[in-house]
Amino acid sequence: MRKHEVSAEVIEALRRFDSPTISNAIELFGVRPRNRGYVDSTIRALFPEMPPVVGFASTATFRASKPGEEGKQVSLQAQVEALLTLPAPRIVVFEDLDSPPAAATFGEVMCSVYKRFGCIGLITSGAGRDLDQVRTLGFAAFSSSVCVSHGYAHFEALHVPVRVGGLTIRPGDLIHADVNGIVVIPADIAKEVAELCPAYVDSERIILDYLKRAGADVAGLEESFHKHSANLRAFTQNLEARGRVPVASPDKGFV
Repeated sequence: MRKHEVSAEVIEALRRFDSPTISNAIELFGVRPRNRGYVDSTIRALFPEMPPVVGFASTATFRASKPGEEGKQVSLQAQVEALLTLPAPRIVVFEDLDSPPAAATFGEVMCSVYKRFGCIGLITSGAGRDLDQVRTLGFAAFSSSVCVSHGYAHFEALHVPVRVGGLTIRPGDLIHADVNGIVVIPADIAKEVAELCPAYVDSERIILDYLKRAGADVAGLEESFHKHSANLRAFTQNLEARGRVPVASPDKGFV
């Protein structure tokens, strides 16, 4: 499967779950170390009340501390043409080459353009501005900070691997983002991750429901954790039987 071959139905199914559940489900496949594949805490949701977004990454590098070289600047129009080569929905992902950010990567105008051309959100290692206006657009935004000015804002490269919040994101990567964080979903297991999430949530509910009991005690709590852990082993065994998990898969967590 090529990285873009994820159906609209799968994307919608993934969007129904929060990013920790998505991350938990991915871990069961053993496709990467459990401390990889997600953006670190330097990147935060600017509008935490918004629901999860799932889309394909349209990447770019950005700088605002000084003007771009004459004749080498990349236009917003060129960026739109590049992002249109990806299927919708799309998420624009910027690596700010200035450290710390010198000015805002995005504002109302840019987000309005992106939304009009099939984007549902934006992620940047840099700063944002026009927050009230962007919130009104219903456009999800994730950044390291905010800043009043756009400085000498310009793009330096389009559709290249970028580094954001400690994670390398490549053009076309499938991203899930919400108030909890941002995770890249390997496209070749996206459908199965979506299918596994409801069972994972139901299994966690064993623990949560037990804690609501009037007579809950430590022994019962331990038993509920054992049941959940047994479910995770069963999930993994099922995936292994289908050839979907490496034999030496990582240790399975249960929280």
